[in-house]
Amino acid sequence: MLMRVSVSLLVPALVATLALSGCEGEPTPGGGGASPAAVPVVASTNVYGDVVRQVGGDKVDVVSLISDPAQDPHSYEAGTRNQLALSRARVVVENGGGYDDFVGRMLRAANNPSADVINAVRVSGRTAPAGGELNEHVWYDLPTVGRLAARVADSLAKAAPGDTELFRRNARAFQDRLAALEAEEKRIRDGHEGAAVAVTEPVPLYLVEACGLRDRTPPDFAAAVEEGTEVSPGSMRQMLDLFTGRRVEALVYNQQTSGPQTEKVRQAAKDHGVPVVPVTETLPPGQGYVDWMKSTLDELGKALDA
Repeated sequence: MLMRVSVSLLVPALVATLALSGCEGEPTPGGGGASPAAVPVVASTNVYGDVVRQVGGDKVDVVSLISDPAQDPHSYEAGTRNQLALSRARVVVENGGGYDDFVGRMLRAANNPSADVINAVRVSGRTAPAGGELNEHVWYDLPTVGRLAARVADSLAKAAPGDTELFRRNARAFQDRLAALEAEEKRIRDGHEGAAVAVTEPVPLYLVEACGLRDRTPPDFAAAVEEGTEVSPGSMRQMLDLFTGRRVEALVYNQQTSGPQTEKVRQAAKDHGVPVVPVTETLPPGQGYVDWMKSTLDELGKALDA
């Protein structure tokens, strides 16, 4: 689902005022509290912020523009501190694919053309299927996240050449942890390949497909939810029929952008004994990326084994 945002352009005097007033040293939302010599990095969400921390350790100071799991990422409002952080960033990590276009607009307003901008969709190499649209939610694609870690290590190495080996060693360790998650995807695939599931929107589809599962969601339903428009009665009926007829083995439900239409679907699944697997678009409190994905895979595996 696309982030719909409004970004206020800041005048240089406001940025200067913030810097002189002491905001420079204050923690910003999602900030890592690293030392002054650390490489300043801005990530569009705390998902990418955590990947950067896994690679950079205490050599990076990360600001994640969206870090509150209770916040709808599609209604992001830029704050002055985050705009200031972008003006100083050496590295910026965005999702791309239309998901977080506000990052580019904020960068232009911050007048920071020298920042190395890492676009996760470009790193993924994924493109829209023939006659379809790109699923931009590439953080649910484990191979993409592994490649992203390597790209982050390269970028940090340019900003802090003395720590190059540390960054690359951390990236390899992170990729090893991702490999364990891919093994869990294979375990689910081996036991349930071809099993039918439904999703409230395409956020988790890369993970669902890697587990060998078939998405039975009516395309018109998924498109309406993603675009924030009204689901047609016919599409809603088709979606609800998946649960009344027990045609799917689980519902994967994006609880971060829920509404009356998706809540009706979730309740129908519960009423008919279809397990519901919750997913989000940002990290839950106290969890890093790997723990978050492991928890999601564990929940999905339990739902299918039920």
